[in-house]
Amino acid sequence: MIETERLRMRSWRDEDVTPFQRICSDPEVMATLGPPLDINATAARIEWMQAHEAEYGHCFWALERRDDARLIGWCGVIRGDMEPVANKVEIGWRLARDCWGAGFASEAARGAVAWSFAHLPDDAIWAITWQGNTRSRAVMERLDMRYREDLDFDHPKLAESDPLRPHVTYALSRSAWGAA
Repeated sequence: MIETERLRMRSWRDEDVTPFQRICSDPEVMATLGPPLDINATAARIEWMQAHEAEYGHCFWALERRDDARLIGWCGVIRGDMEPVANKVEIGWRLARDCWGAGFASEAARGAVAWSFAHLPDDAIWAITWQGNTRSRAVMERLDMRYREDLDFDHPKLAESDPLRPHVTYALSRSAWGAA
């Protein structure tokens, strides 16, 4: 478990499916991520995270507020599964819409970065997002991640006609984190 001033990142539980599905079915939350998820797709996503954590010791963990234990999204790191982040530590987050603008994404991401550099041997942490996802890109920049224009790519799991296909890549080196 990772705790920050206001947040807790923890392993997924069976009872997380319904509250996380409310987040993943919100069209505004999913506008830059892909189509809204139904309960079965949400459960499958959580099962994937549980399997990833069992294999690697980390995942995009359940994210809850410490003051009321409300599940407000996810944040953490996985091993990327496609270029340009294949087999690299990839950070990610997703928050309930009513939690946007409170600094939760940046706070959780800083906690995930600190945990990653303390527990994983990798020299960098990577992030990808749709090129128009200004909110996530702002979080990446607040973390001092550097935009890697040379690694822009079309997401291979999205159709050529999908407007979310153009993606950008950011990286944060261990040395840059240590100097901050």
